[in-house]
Amino acid sequence: MGMDALQVFPVSRAAADQRAGWAGRTGPGTCYRLYTESAYLNEMLPSPVPEIQRTNLGNVVLLLKSLKVENLLDFDFMDPPPQDNILNSMYQLWVLGALNNVGSLTDLGWKMVEFPLDPPLAKMLLMGEQLGCLDEVLTIVSMLSVPSVFFRPKDRAEESDAAREKFFIPESDHLTLYNVYQQWKQHQYRGDWCNDHFLHVKGLRKAREVRSQLLDILKTLKIPLTSSWPDTDIVRKAICSAYFHNSAKLKGVGEYVNCRNGMPCHLHPSSALYGMGCTPEYVVYHELILTTKEYMQCATAVEPQWMAELGPMFFSVKDSDTSLLEHKKRQKEEKTAMEDEMENLRKEQAEAEREEREKRAKQRQSVSTLGLPEGSSTYLRPERLGL
Repeated sequence: MGMDALQVFPVSRAAADQRAGWAGRTGPGTCYRLYTESAYLNEMLPSPVPEIQRTNLGNVVLLLKSLKVENLLDFDFMDPPPQDNILNSMYQLWVLGALNNVGSLTDLGWKMVEFPLDPPLAKMLLMGEQLGCLDEVLTIVSMLSVPSVFFRPKDRAEESDAAREKFFIPESDHLTLYNVYQQWKQHQYRGDWCNDHFLHVKGLRKAREVRSQLLDILKTLKIPLTSSWPDTDIVRKAICSAYFHNSAKLKGVGEYVNCRNGMPCHLHPSSALYGMGCTPEYVVYHELILTTKEYMQCATAVEPQWMAELGPMFFSVKDSDTSLLEHKKRQKEEKTAMEDEMENLRKEQAEAEREEREKRAKQRQSVSTLGLPEGSSTYLRPERLGL
């Protein structure tokens, strides 16, 4: 679905039997099963669904492509994921610019392989380098790689909400996370400061660790650190470059619809944009989480022009002087160019295979006639070998 859903799901029969085996392991015990026999036989799967079949395969596809695996649909997986999942992940990588029109890794794709991150986060880092705001993007990516750092105890909810609001940067949750990290850094990474501001010190320390690891990778790739602070627009543009496929348009108060598939998305009450006063018309979000509603996690306001510039395969700014016919004509030209590219690749591959076959045939020929005088038989008599 392109969405992370925390759904309650029955255990599998294999997992239930394993749990039942725990009763009486170290002493006499009884296992009480809180479900009927018919539920066990009819509602439970024989074994759990392997993770590779129910998660985003962006990283897997990127890794296999870097290992020169050309045809992923014929790859011998131990638990083959559905073909649609592989194709969707390849499509997502093509959209991000990691794969070219014929499915090979681009220069950007080869760089993205180096980072142990989701492809959109790796793309955000590399766009941060191009736009000159790598320092800010590095911190944001590190903060997105750890669970939420905000702490909201039940008995002090109002207090913690007020503390969280102090960090808000109204147009972006991503920049709010950056602000939290910067404030913590200014206070010498102190744990007591985190407790006073309802922040998880463990999460922040983990984010600092991730940041230093990513910094080491950037150093090995010889990518220099650049900063654009306090110009936040450039940072928002870098975020948009990686998440324009997760963009949503305003529909009602705090309610959005996904620009591509029309899926309803809602701003979470804890989002910085929720209490902004005026809700932005276009936002991009990190991911959709399905709980009571489809909530956007980590949203940032963006300009529609950026979406057209960075995601031309989905969005375009309608010029008043261009007609529908011209638009269709341009689309047709782009499609023809892609088909030509595919045809050229097929020809190149066929040519390479033919050359390879000829080369092998020549090698076999030279091996069979190796070291024999011209016109002599290839059969060697025993006395010739001194036997």
